Amino acid sequence: MTAFRPRSLVIGAVGLLALCLGLAVWAVLIEPGRLVVKEVELSLPSWPREMPPLTIAVVADLHTGAPHVGPEKLDRVVTLVNQRRPDLVVLLGDFIVHGVIGGRRVEPEVTAARLQPLRAPLGVFAVLGNHDWWYDGPRVASALRAAGIVVLDDEAARLRHGGHPLWLVGLADFDTRTPDPARATSAVPPAEPIIVLTHNPDVFPLMPARVAITLAGHTHGGQVYIPLVGRPIVPSRYGERYAIGHIEEGGRHLFVTSGIATSIIPVRFLVPPEIVMLVLRPR
Repeated sequence: MTAFRPRSLVIGAVGLLALCLGLAVWAVLIEPGRLVVKEVELSLPSWPREMPPLTIAVVADLHTGAPHVGPEKLDRVVTLVNQRRPDLVVLLGDFIVHGVIGGRRVEPEVTAARLQPLRAPLGVFAVLGNHDWWYDGPRVASALRAAGIVVLDDEAARLRHGGHPLWLVGLADFDTRTPDPARATSAVPPAEPIIVLTHNPDVFPLMPARVAITLAGHTHGGQVYIPLVGRPIVPSRYGERYAIGHIEEGGRHLFVTSGIATSIIPVRFLVPPEIVMLVLRPR
């Protein structure tokens, strides 16, 4: 038995090395290039009972020019969204890439032109993220508007769904500007439902209680999830609290998508790039 220990150790070490190499290949070369469409249904207590279900395509953090996200990847995003015929499309910021390893700058006009074919009965709406403002916020907004995309910046837009009023409120970016949720929602009549669009979920504690749900991106879901350990790095002052998915606090609701691209380090592990088809219903 003793004579075989060195050989067993070598086999074990080789197996461990192969496993680590395989995980590294997956995290660097495979998972960041995936694109999944996730369907999520939420029943909200403040959603009007008379309003039909609302399907929202939620897309965030395109960072066009990041590894695995060239302009042609945007064509795939558009195709997948349009195939599912959502009622509404929301784009939650960071169209521009900065500092990601292996990335290259793609001008906002190129990104906007690729997103122009997005279609939804209630329209296509966007907010800007920190990377957009670090680059040139007015230019990014102008490019999106020229492509028919409505950009909201501490502004509200009134829609109608199933014959009933519905408001979208887009907030200024939390990192680079000073969002004012109370002012942005002040024009909305008390009985009409509000969906807030924001890039950074850290603004959620400031959200008025009357908001039905807040939608956000920015965190990338931490990009890496290690079972039993968690998400080692989340770009949020709240750590993993608002990292990903549906969060309910004090009767208020937040949904955070992990987005499409990567930031800083082009790695994803157990946090695949996603388009979310979010269905809202009354509770």
